[in-house]
Amino acid sequence: MTELSDKIQSYVGSLFGKENLNKFIEYINSSPSQFIRVNSLKTTPEKIIKVLSNKYGIKTERVPGLQNTLKVIKGNELAGKTIEHILGFYYIQGLSSMLPALVLSPGKDDIVLDLCAAPGSKTTQLAELMNNEGTLIANEIQLSRLKALVHNIERLNIINTGVIHQKGELLSKIYSDYFDKILVDAPCSGLGIIQKKGEVIQWWNEEKVTVLAELQLKLLIAAIKMLKMGGEVVYSTCTMTAEENESIINKVLSKYPVELIDVTLPILSGKGLTSSVSENFRPELQKSKRIFPWETGSDGFFIAKLRKTEGTTNPEQIIPQKRNIKLLNHKHKDINERLNYIRDYFGVEENILAGYNYLIKNKDIYFVPLDWYDNNPGIFERIGTKFGSLDKSGEITLHTQAAQVLGKSINKAIIEINNMDELKTYMEGGIIKNKSFTEGQYVIKYEDYILGTAVVTKGGIKSRFPRAKRTQEIYFD
Repeated sequence: MTELSDKIQSYVGSLFGKENLNKFIEYINSSPSQFIRVNSLKTTPEKIIKVLSNKYGIKTERVPGLQNTLKVIKGNELAGKTIEHILGFYYIQGLSSMLPALVLSPGKDDIVLDLCAAPGSKTTQLAELMNNEGTLIANEIQLSRLKALVHNIERLNIINTGVIHQKGELLSKIYSDYFDKILVDAPCSGLGIIQKKGEVIQWWNEEKVTVLAELQLKLLIAAIKMLKMGGEVVYSTCTMTAEENESIINKVLSKYPVELIDVTLPILSGKGLTSSVSENFRPELQKSKRIFPWETGSDGFFIAKLRKTEGTTNPEQIIPQKRNIKLLNHKHKDINERLNYIRDYFGVEENILAGYNYLIKNKDIYFVPLDWYDNNPGIFERIGTKFGSLDKSGEITLHTQAAQVLGKSINKAIIEINNMDELKTYMEGGIIKNKSFTEGQYVIKYEDYILGTAVVTKGGIKSRFPRAKRTQEIYFD
């Protein structure tokens, strides 16, 4: 049984009452529910329901009001080990965690920022809502978390995202009145996710809440400065304190030209607080939303949506140091001949390849939608996703990411894997002992899935399935 510390019990009881404290304790000692967000760029809920049931015995059901969300009824322990999971057909994510991106509701014509992006659950969801088009920027300050962010962007085949590694509260010195929509899913004290992360109990105290609240306020202020007039920001946390939620919104309403927008959530939620034990808030704080875990059986969350009503001035603008990075269209002399090779070798029609811009970074080539744009491409850790790399002769070796994105546009140089042993060998990065193919590079297909790329040598079919993805445990029946 999970026991809350005296500090947490005292805080929750004071803010929400003894009855709700007891309900909270009961909730965190229940078994957590598992939810799946289906990647609408690659499949449909109906297909995933059928595949998971038939191949793995994983039973799921639709979640009312959430179009691409499934609840796992049976087989929680297998949901993260399927081939479909590693290929990015779905993302395992808390139900409440899916709501901030839906509330922000970006479109492909919006310039969008995810200010605190890792590990990428909301970034990839934003990209799906944008149909993998337009400009999405994902920022993450913690270098250790960038790897997870990039991994999930790649796993779900997201191409419309540029990744920045900066202090979020300082980005307004680079971008001013720039974004249409911003998500600030702020680092927080995590009271809403104790059921899943019991370690929160060990370190939680009100002093740390105060420190976090100072950072959260700086992040939200920076976001407001970066918004265009009329732009919208969603502020969210997975904690239940008033200091990190209503108090933050109350402060920016007092000092900055923003207004709260009333939102409707597709799951049971309560109104934001208008007072705490030590502070009174503006009445309009009722327009913000609280998800109480004991009412919904999901993580505790706070969500508020703000619209910028007037412009803001930011005299501290700086010109960042830039790497020399240029986006090239498919006709550019540095890329055109190489793309022609891909066109002829893999049978990809030219109009498909013309639908992207490309950038060359040392020997690696990345690609991104044509309409992706930023004033400062040189400040990004990466833009788009991997297309390929240049070999010694200067020709492109197609990357697994590109093969998965291009998918059925590839109609030549394909090898189909027909049995589970070959599939296992390929996904573990091994060599399939098959010498019936001419030497060269190929795309590997299994059933209806493009798995990635490989090279055929005298020794057989050598997998080029990305090393980072081989570390995940996969269930092979």
